Amino acid sequence: MTEAFPLQWPLGRPRTPSTQNSRFEQTNGRAISFALDQIRILGGRNPVISSNIELRRDGLPYANQRVDDAGVAVYLTYKGRQMCFACDKWRDVYDNIYAIGKTIEALRGIERWGTGDMVEQAFTGFVALPAPKSPHEILGVKPGASEEDIDAAYRQKAKEVHPDLGGSPSAMAELTEARRKLKEQAA
Repeated sequence: MTEAFPLQWPLGRPRTPSTQNSRFEQTNGRAISFALDQIRILGGRNPVISSNIELRRDGLPYANQRVDDAGVAVYLTYKGRQMCFACDKWRDVYDNIYAIGKTIEALRGIERWGTGDMVEQAFTGFVALPAPKSPHEILGVKPGASEEDIDAAYRQKAKEVHPDLGGSPSAMAELTEARRKLKEQAA
């Protein structure tokens, strides 16, 4: 299941190397409302706005929190398929949310203007890949695990995924990266 917090950036989607200030003039609440309205009008279901903004009790992002990573990924179901729109071009989370809403609005325009078959073709690029696993999931440890527990879990999992023991290089790399991230957090 896709989580709204922290950001679940889609696998295989490169990040923007340098962000910019946008020229959008909207409030934070308007950006969220606009994106959700565009999803609803499109016929999308079960939207999840994933970002590094902490969530309010209703599941939506707080309006005035600032974060270092302004990337946003909006996951939704459209015609039975999981889709993801992601944007990190702008320096502000809400500008990225608004940009996603404008993208969906433009795709709806294609449908309205009589070339609707192009919408289906365009949406093939937005099919969501599974969200990446957290380092805790990969190693099978609970948040707050000690460095000793992290190392023990790493050694146990390495026996299963090491290339010399029948595993794959990519699985071993994922395991090693998970250990590195958790040990950084523990330090």
